[in-house]
Amino acid sequence: MSDPALNSGFGPNVNPDIPRPIILVVEDEAGIAETIHYALSSDGFVPEVCATARQAIECFAAQLPALAILDVGLPDMNGFELFRHLQDLPGGKQVPMLFLTARSSEIDRVVGLELGADDYIAKPFSPRELVARVRVILRRSQRHTTFSGEVKNSEITKQASKAIETEAKNLIQCGALQLDEERRLIRFHTQALELSRYEYGLLATLMRRPGRVFSRDELLERVWDDPGESFDRTVDAHIKTLRAKLRAVREDEDPIRTLRGVGYALRED
Repeated sequence: MSDPALNSGFGPNVNPDIPRPIILVVEDEAGIAETIHYALSSDGFVPEVCATARQAIECFAAQLPALAILDVGLPDMNGFELFRHLQDLPGGKQVPMLFLTARSSEIDRVVGLELGADDYIAKPFSPRELVARVRVILRRSQRHTTFSGEVKNSEITKQASKAIETEAKNLIQCGALQLDEERRLIRFHTQALELSRYEYGLLATLMRRPGRVFSRDELLERVWDDPGESFDRTVDAHIKTLRAKLRAVREDEDPIRTLRGVGYALRED
């Protein structure tokens, strides 16, 4: 079976009629930057390598890339600050981003995911794994863009609008948590939570079946588009940041149960 990525214009067998995706690579270590450049180029991408955050901002503003790979440790700006700067640029929030982190620094990975990054990969890493993750993120982003375009280009009749409003009233209430699936919004004690797509997916999955225990593998299957490219620790990292956001609203409440060696569940009370 052929890889869907190959039919999308990127991959080893590049379709010459489709522009090759530009990947912004922000990495100050020359050896690592060269390795990434070679791996991406060999797989049909057009890597734009920048050694500083300033160069990256200028390059990003001049032409939006299909994806950005950001090293956390840059000489002139923290990678997390650069992430925020890029997101504030026109179109920045539509560009998926991946962090390169130090293997020993769990906090880097947690902070990156909490900011809303699409993925992270720890150094030292396999160039093939990095390219595989880039392709997974782009496939996911491509599907989202196609769906959004279809919605924007369609004319919604008054009858359809009324139907949407009616559906929006069908909320899922679990104690102090309220899930509005039409708006992809979750409230905790009436306060809207600012969640990344994965945090929302995890919490919404738990809320649909309160008390039901989900293993990490099940959560990967239900929330991630390509679970084979993610790992158990990815679920744990997102649950950790999710809990932090819940505690910011109500410090004395933790609606998520952890069952060691098994998985997670939403408290039924």
